[in-house]
Amino acid sequence: MALSTTSALQPMRSPNGRDKTLPRKRIHRLSVTSWAFMAPIAVVFVALYIIPMTQSVYYSFTDFNGYVSNPKFVGLDNYTHLFKDPSMLSALGYTIFYAVTTTILVTVAAIPLALTLNRKFLGRNLVRSAFFFPAVPSVAILGLVWGFILNPLGSGVLNSIIHSLTGLGPIPWLSDSTLAQLSTVVVTIWAQTGWHAVLYLAYLQAIPADYYEVSKIDGASGWQSFRYITLPLLVPAMAVSQLLLMTNGLKVFDLPFTLTRGGPGFSTRTLTQSLIEDGIAQSRVGAASALAVLFLFVVGLVVLGQMAITNALQRKYS
Repeated sequence: MALSTTSALQPMRSPNGRDKTLPRKRIHRLSVTSWAFMAPIAVVFVALYIIPMTQSVYYSFTDFNGYVSNPKFVGLDNYTHLFKDPSMLSALGYTIFYAVTTTILVTVAAIPLALTLNRKFLGRNLVRSAFFFPAVPSVAILGLVWGFILNPLGSGVLNSIIHSLTGLGPIPWLSDSTLAQLSTVVVTIWAQTGWHAVLYLAYLQAIPADYYEVSKIDGASGWQSFRYITLPLLVPAMAVSQLLLMTNGLKVFDLPFTLTRGGPGFSTRTLTQSLIEDGIAQSRVGAASALAVLFLFVVGLVVLGQMAITNALQRKYS
């Protein structure tokens, strides 16, 4: 709206060649209209973000349990407890590992997939739909399905196939800490690569074909065309894709929970699961608020760092 108001203030050329500006009344009317459109958004932002965030910061310094009207001020006790609780530290480490790993690997897999789907071949639309399909069902349902496939018992689908082909015994996909963490990452890559490939595909189709024709005339190889044309023009898509991957990875709950229930032990327990089970479910709202504030701070640092890297890349290739 500010852009509309600014453009409206530019001098307009009259038929006789003289410049004239908009009357003050119309300028005021445009300003009022802009604020009228922005007011509902501001109200929703304050009601659903600012007020709850302020309450969480306040409760994080108290022993509030969700029921008492006058909670006791405890200072930094809730924050101190977070760094002494092994389950919380494990959840923080796994969540960061999950978010960073899935962001990198999905990006590495989605860009080549998008380049392949951008070519002309028989059944291209069917293949695109097949890769996009895992993004359609609920992630929780995917977790339950993959839990049946990766069942660590001999009756698990994958273990049955491996046993029939190689004769090996059951592999503890979800009962070993390392394998369970890797399994959640692999399932996430399978589920999200197609969606992000379609995102990159949309940007690829917006690149003018003239760029590639000129590069061919100049004798550029396929790698050089990708390095100096495709990759720089995909930087905005990478910014959007990686921001979505990182934020969704940091707040993930449904897939690891339905796949492993946070186990074995605390190896696949996420911060969101800890916030719900150790905080809200046990009426420890003060501790849960401290975890939420810490979580918000970590997410903010990660997003700011990611935006700085993206801006640096955009300046480099612009």
